[in-house]
Amino acid sequence: MLHVHFHFRPPVPEDDGSGAYGRLLDLLREVTPRVQALPPADADCEVTGGPRAFDGDPGALARLIRTRALTFHGVVTSIGCAENRTLAAMAADAAGPGRTVLIPRHPEAVAGFLRPRPVTALPGVGPATARLLVHHGLRTVGAVADTPLPTLRRLLGAAEGQRLSERAHGVDHRPVSPGEPPAFRTAGHAFARDELDPGRRRRAVAALAERIGGRLRSDGRIAGRLTLTVRYADGSTTARDRALPEPSHSGPVLVSAACSLYESLGLQRARVRGLSLRAGELLPEAYAATQLGFDFPDGDGDGGGDGGEDGGGDEEGGGATVDGPADATGGGP
Repeated sequence: MLHVHFHFRPPVPEDDGSGAYGRLLDLLREVTPRVQALPPADADCEVTGGPRAFDGDPGALARLIRTRALTFHGVVTSIGCAENRTLAAMAADAAGPGRTVLIPRHPEAVAGFLRPRPVTALPGVGPATARLLVHHGLRTVGAVADTPLPTLRRLLGAAEGQRLSERAHGVDHRPVSPGEPPAFRTAGHAFARDELDPGRRRRAVAALAERIGGRLRSDGRIAGRLTLTVRYADGSTTARDRALPEPSHSGPVLVSAACSLYESLGLQRARVRGLSLRAGELLPEAYAATQLGFDFPDGDGDGGGDGGEDGGGDEEGGGATVDGPADATGGGP
């Protein structure tokens, strides 16, 4: 399994999936047909049954992808290679730009990679969950793995506790699901320096929602879901997504939902490098719910007329190995 992260400048391209990101997905499909898009900047690849010349050597496939992405598209990649999607994603997060981290299938190698890592390295563990775990003395993945499952369920709830326990043991049974990425619109913001001020970060999130709203209205589309991704100073990311009560392209609706997602992360004084907001589950605006009133049975729908404008750690331990040029250059996170 390979997890590929594309280091775009700015953090994500503002396209609908048919631009730079779509072309990079096509590059991956030239290597293996089993590619699952994870917009706006990632993808999972099942490399079993890849090109015969690379059978049994996923590291060589990763080098091929890195070389082609940089040569033909000017995009630097980080790639993680492991036996399942969670481990591959964590390996990619640990890899520097232009590098590959490979985790062998041996249980000792998996444990050697996972156990010393901070709990925030586990996919889906954001600042709020991390603070709860650290408050109870669970600072590393190894500490989480050693915690009885009933305890994790009491702390996080049954489903989340189960999922976290499995991830801490390196277990993930999710398959790669090939298919075209759903239509989406994205907007990204890169801070000039690591941003600590919650007010500035929140205003940036609101501005991204306004920009996406303007683009959706211009395109005659409405969105059913928003995803907010935060990239931190160390290159790690946290994402939260939420379905809208009703699909919409209204600026106030999108701003309210995006800011709610931001608040749910509980970032406080986290050092934030960049933000990206994605609007998904797009539909033609004709599907927008019509607002009916007692006095005006043929009243207009929401319309969204808010006047918003369209804006324009490398060191590894345990059993993992790092592959890549020491002087790799290109767009960082």
